[in-house]
Amino acid sequence: MDRGAAGSHRAATTSPESVARLAADLAAAGFTVAGIEALWERGAESESTHPGAALRRGHRVPALRALDRVTDALALTTLVRLFVLGVPVASAALDAALPTLGATGAEELGLVAADPDTDDGREVRPLADLRPYAFRDAAGEEEWWLASDPGELVTGGPLAEEHVLGIGGASTTLSGLLLQSHVGTTFDLGTGCGIQAMHAARFSAHVVATDISARALDYARFNAALNGIDGIEFSLGSLYEPVAGERFDRIVSNPPFVITPRQPGVPTYEYRDGGMVGDGLVEAVVRGAGEHLAPGGIAQLLGNWEYPAAGVGAGDGIGDGLERIAGWATAAGLEYWIVERERQDPSEYAETWIRDGGTRPGTPQFEAMHAAWLEDFAVRGVESVGFGYVLLRRPLDGVAPRLARAERQHGPLGDNPGGLGAHLAEVLAASDLVVGLDDAGLRALRVEVAPDVTEERHHWPGAEQPTVILLRQGGGFGRVIDAGTGLAALVGAADGELPLGVLSDAIADLLDVDAAELWDELGAAVRELVAGGLLRPAGASGASA
Repeated sequence: MDRGAAGSHRAATTSPESVARLAADLAAAGFTVAGIEALWERGAESESTHPGAALRRGHRVPALRALDRVTDALALTTLVRLFVLGVPVASAALDAALPTLGATGAEELGLVAADPDTDDGREVRPLADLRPYAFRDAAGEEEWWLASDPGELVTGGPLAEEHVLGIGGASTTLSGLLLQSHVGTTFDLGTGCGIQAMHAARFSAHVVATDISARALDYARFNAALNGIDGIEFSLGSLYEPVAGERFDRIVSNPPFVITPRQPGVPTYEYRDGGMVGDGLVEAVVRGAGEHLAPGGIAQLLGNWEYPAAGVGAGDGIGDGLERIAGWATAAGLEYWIVERERQDPSEYAETWIRDGGTRPGTPQFEAMHAAWLEDFAVRGVESVGFGYVLLRRPLDGVAPRLARAERQHGPLGDNPGGLGAHLAEVLAASDLVVGLDDAGLRALRVEVAPDVTEERHHWPGAEQPTVILLRQGGGFGRVIDAGTGLAALVGAADGELPLGVLSDAIADLLDVDAAELWDELGAAVRELVAGGLLRPAGASGASA
């Protein structure tokens, strides 16, 4: 039973029978990622013109022209035209595309409405964006349909403040980061259309999903029902209020982390603006996780954090952006691994999020909001804003915190077909093992190089010895390590057969250097390579946290 369940704001009815008929009709029409991609390929006007690529850039004309060129697959083209491109279609065409639900059933579900521009009601227009979403994780390949509010492509102007976002870059990023080992309970804070809760349900016995938006919860319930996903409890409320006093094995959150001026004329979108000044929302999520994670539990979220200008806030405990968010975690008694992926100056940041809301550059509205954003940052002395991934862990009872890692990885990621989640889990498990070892224990450890690591050597023309030796990680964060001769030799010999101490001493003999001094250098480097996923304890492939 839903705690604090809200009435429907999206659909007149969400009867199980109607939802089941919709799912059957979508499947029969081939309304899948592969099916739509095949439409674009068949209808493209040339090999160099890809309608799907233009659509991702926000232009639907090539896609509409492609659909006009496909004369069969009428059910699929009707559904794509209506729900993906947001173009009205004839009621009779929708009846044919959804033969068991029909246009009337779609209207009852709140997906379409009679087009007011047609007197005879023979056309319907979309009230929702509905599209397939395919992915792969540790449980295998899966494909869902996800409904949300129509975007700017359909509305033709700025989004409504209560807009419910569908599949976006942030949501797919977070879902790819999620750890994929099975747990008992997961809390999805700020579920939106429900995508993170649905992912979590694949690896959790029970999921609690909350949002401050009743409209978002309606979509989330609908999406779970449409895809036959059970075990999710939905609740209306802000932050941790709906789960006061409860603890979870996992917390996932794509919170409304966008830093927005609290000024008249600047819209505050429920899906992205948390209603707090600066990065206060992210701070609240991080600090609150300490009270709601079970021992050993892990929280994963995306976030923004502010960097103050030089000399600003020195007496207020405000420092480097990464130091600040690490401080919030430490104050909550949590271990942390924070990865900053990018950093923007105030103008770049403002431009990004004003445009995200559908306000176009060059308009008076855009310029007024741009000025408000810059004034807000200037008054508070903010020099730049970081964005990245946050992993928090509550230590087991009686165990001192050991994981404390904050880093900047602004370059491209490695190749991670199933997302970063598997990499994070493997690295966490390996790091937990290595961080608990003293020097003797580390020397006795056997390690092996990860299979995605390659070595790159640079020589001056004619030189025998390389001037630079680089270790490159093919997956994970795509790390590049500048390795000296000794470390490169150790990594090259790391096949899990010999202890690290034996390898280090043998390399010292080969290089004719002091064995103790070399070990001091290599031992510290090994810990970093394990923490980065380039080396791993022998036999530890596929470990999970």
